[in-house]
Amino acid sequence: MHKSIRILVLAGLFAGSVPTMIVPALAADAPAAPSAHYSVATTHVGTMLDDPAANAVLKKMIPTVYANPMFQTSGRDLTLKDIQQYEPEALSDANLAKLQAELDKIPAKG
Repeated sequence: MHKSIRILVLAGLFAGSVPTMIVPALAADAPAAPSAHYSVATTHVGTMLDDPAANAVLKKMIPTVYANPMFQTSGRDLTLKDIQQYEPEALSDANLAKLQAELDKIPAKG
């Protein structure tokens, strides 16, 4: 009886140490490098508003959306693709593609 309990305890200790052996191997996988350009689908509006070059592109290409106070405040944590549902004409797929082409001309600030 005592021997089986001892085996169970040792097995539990060994099993508990296996994940700690795996974690360093997983930590070696570095996250993907950030994109070299801003993205209408993945970059938050606030990030683009904080970059003068990207800000100018937004102001020029989507002036009505840009002028909306909600875009400047609540929209900061959303992407342009997220905001598309609220501004379907100004942020149509065709307009987002044009906007992306302009954003691709400027490097994203890391």
